[in-house]
Amino acid sequence: MRFEDYAINIAPISEEDGGGYLVTLPGLPGCIADGETIDTAIAEVRDAFTAWAMAEREDKGELPAPKTYSGQLVQRIPKTLHMRLAKRAASEGVSLNQLAVTLLAQGLGPR
Repeated sequence: MRFEDYAINIAPISEEDGGGYLVTLPGLPGCIADGETIDTAIAEVRDAFTAWAMAEREDKGELPAPKTYSGQLVQRIPKTLHMRLAKRAASEGVSLNQLAVTLLAQGLGPR
């Protein structure tokens, strides 16, 4: 497994805690690093990953498999919501799936 196979989380560190950014690999407990910039923090977590992976291989023989995602989401919704979404998709000339993905992406966007 490579560093690039694993998801990372990047979070700002408050100024009162020293500032910068904290990077974690949620699939690899304890594999974390920080840095003054996002790029520095990612470089540091790459180094942490190398050390973490070496220790994990010595201890358990292998790394945990990275979490994978199919890109499919099946969700039951109320019929009235389905109808409203379908009407909006038709009025915008897009598929229901495309509208749903767009709305979800907008809801997860920067805040």
